[in-house]
Amino acid sequence: MSVRTLFATRFYEDSLDEALIAELEHSCRSLAQDDRAGRKWAKDHNYPGYTSYASLDDLPMRDPVFADLKRKLDTHVRRFVEQSFLDTGGRKLKLDSLWVNVLKPGGGHTSHIHPHSIVSGTVYVCVPPGSGQLKLEDPRLPMLMAAPPRRADAPEDAQTFVYAQPAPGTIFLWESWLRHEVPAGQAKSERISISFNYS
Repeated sequence: MSVRTLFATRFYEDSLDEALIAELEHSCRSLAQDDRAGRKWAKDHNYPGYTSYASLDDLPMRDPVFADLKRKLDTHVRRFVEQSFLDTGGRKLKLDSLWVNVLKPGGGHTSHIHPHSIVSGTVYVCVPPGSGQLKLEDPRLPMLMAAPPRRADAPEDAQTFVYAQPAPGTIFLWESWLRHEVPAGQAKSERISISFNYS
């Protein structure tokens, strides 16, 4: 008898150096203070904190530390594309969008995907104890119909949901169709991250 694992979903994890993360923290906190349009959008859309998602689309041109981050992300995304066996027709993926998230204590982000992108990811800048993990959902979930839940002792690649625990400096990458969320955390201070899409 043999049992094979089919239809694997790749998930990439690495880390960035502490000096860059410290600079990013300073820039993220400055944006959260200065970007009135971003704060207004967050308030209008019940986002629990600050995000530059709908207000600033030029962070790598606006701030050299985000330009440094982009160069590092380009390298990580190239590795992920290779490890995922994606055939891009010889073309390099390009950074399409990059935004800052500052979640207040108790804040979360509901389940979603990133349409019109190929690779998405997040860099974690501040992850206080009790922060929400990244919750990843089995993409087959809508088709499981009468399938029973997986046993608690099932290996990670057989679970319906997988939780990825970030730390300051962690970078996660995944294909943009992979549904994910940030459950509300129990941290007593802000969780800061930078999300991005490549197309």
